[in-house]
Amino acid sequence: MIVVAMFSSISYLLMLLDFPLPGFPVFLQIDFSEIPALFVAILYGPVAGILVEAIKNFIHFGIQGSFTGVPIGQLANFIAGVFFIVPTSLIFRKFNQTQKGLTLGLTLGTILMSAMMGLLNYVIILPAYTWFMGFEEMSASARQALVLTGITPFNLIKGAIVAGIFIAFFIKLKPWFVRQARTI
Repeated sequence: MIVVAMFSSISYLLMLLDFPLPGFPVFLQIDFSEIPALFVAILYGPVAGILVEAIKNFIHFGIQGSFTGVPIGQLANFIAGVFFIVPTSLIFRKFNQTQKGLTLGLTLGTILMSAMMGLLNYVIILPAYTWFMGFEEMSASARQALVLTGITPFNLIKGAIVAGIFIAFFIKLKPWFVRQARTI
């Protein structure tokens, strides 16, 4: 549990270092807070990674708050993180903790996260933001355009960047991972 707490804190700090990607709506911010959750999910299983995601977002809402007054952004971040780390962890374990399994897991995690967040943004998240902020409701075609040209491509790019950075760290830390996996 100490590992989960430590990595949740690191994840929260990384969440604060967010930045926009050029060409995308400014409310879509990239951060690297999924990397600690991935480490924990790979070492201790998907439930531990989910806990890191939950604690990170709980801390973020408690300290930073939300401009809607409701943790919509944190909930969206939590859901996206879960859709990213759980498939990665499960596939990595299914492929006997090989680099091929890791790459496949990260790829499928990126695709699943992007697809599910596109759907959830269309159906729930975007309508919730507009309602809580008192904005005029977006039409279905406007939501569809935003999801197809902004949110989904953004999540694909974010997933690829986070996956690439994670793989670079993983390759460097693989001997440590192997030692840790033997003690679990």
